Amino acid sequence: MRWDDLSETPGDEKPGTTRALFGASAVTRTFETPGFRGMTFHEVRARSLINKVPGASRMPFEWTVNPYRGCSHACVYCFARRTHSYLDLDTGEGFDSQIVVKVNAPELLRKELSAPRWRGQHIAMGTNVDCYQRAEGRYGLMRGILTALRDHANPFSVLTKGTLILRDLDLLRSAAAVTDIGISVSVGFTDEQLWRTVEPGTPAPQRRLDVVRTLADHGIPCGVLMAPVIPFLSDSPAQLRETVRAIAAAGATSVTPLALHLRPGAREWFARWLSLHHPHLVRHYQALYADGAYAPRWYQRRITRQVHELAAEYGLGPAAPGAARRAGPAARPPLSVHDDGEAEDEPGQEQHPCATQLTLL
Repeated sequence: MRWDDLSETPGDEKPGTTRALFGASAVTRTFETPGFRGMTFHEVRARSLINKVPGASRMPFEWTVNPYRGCSHACVYCFARRTHSYLDLDTGEGFDSQIVVKVNAPELLRKELSAPRWRGQHIAMGTNVDCYQRAEGRYGLMRGILTALRDHANPFSVLTKGTLILRDLDLLRSAAAVTDIGISVSVGFTDEQLWRTVEPGTPAPQRRLDVVRTLADHGIPCGVLMAPVIPFLSDSPAQLRETVRAIAAAGATSVTPLALHLRPGAREWFARWLSLHHPHLVRHYQALYADGAYAPRWYQRRITRQVHELAAEYGLGPAAPGAARRAGPAARPPLSVHDDGEAEDEPGQEQHPCATQLTLL
């Protein structure tokens, strides 16, 4: 694996390279327990944790925290797959099963939040890979991370497909008492047959909607990122209606749609999946995504319009720019975030059309 520039010792930086992400040693572990069988965890000590979004990015947040690299949710469309290639790890099954764990994330974050140069800017989490994936059940890094953010009254947001976020209800509530927080759950569709093949490592859509309902019951407003809307598979009027109806019934404060996009790394893995499960759609996808990673603007606008009309019918709305993020009884709806944040240390990114994309935290 290409770890040389990621694991140097202090004072041993190579000219022309960026600061190392990881410490000088890494421990690799495998487990045979049913929940982790077939997975490998690379335990590393990160040298920095708060990551600055590249200046060229159109993301409306500047700072992120990612305690993991790779994701056991195994979503075939995940844009972050490409980042595994920077470590000479496979972007297909390797991305799903070879997980880099920054074991010192909580203590390192506390140190960086205490630094005089840190100004308390908003920190987004879950914008690269899911911070509540299965590995979190073993390593429990998010409790320490949330505690540090709460203790420094630092605003933050979390986007997740994981039900494990409910473990941290106490920390979310106490953090909301001292700073602005935003929680969003990603539910792109409610078709369980599609879910089993395209998001095989995630909780079922209904379980994610149960998370939205539970958060709301505990005074924590939660928006839903309806992503991805998958062309020809989850975008019929009836499917969109059923998904928006279920989101509204769960008590979400907002719904924001995002059409499927296929960046390099994800594009090849998704194409393989499509040819195996829906070979009759291959040519349709080749035509729809002929110009790049993003669906044509007319398609994005159509989906956005349809979802917003359905949301209005069911008493929901899109996330509004400038809305407050503070959770609590008197809170206004939080802004939604999506999983299209920057890839950590990714060298340059294709920009997506902003006119039809969602508003983010």
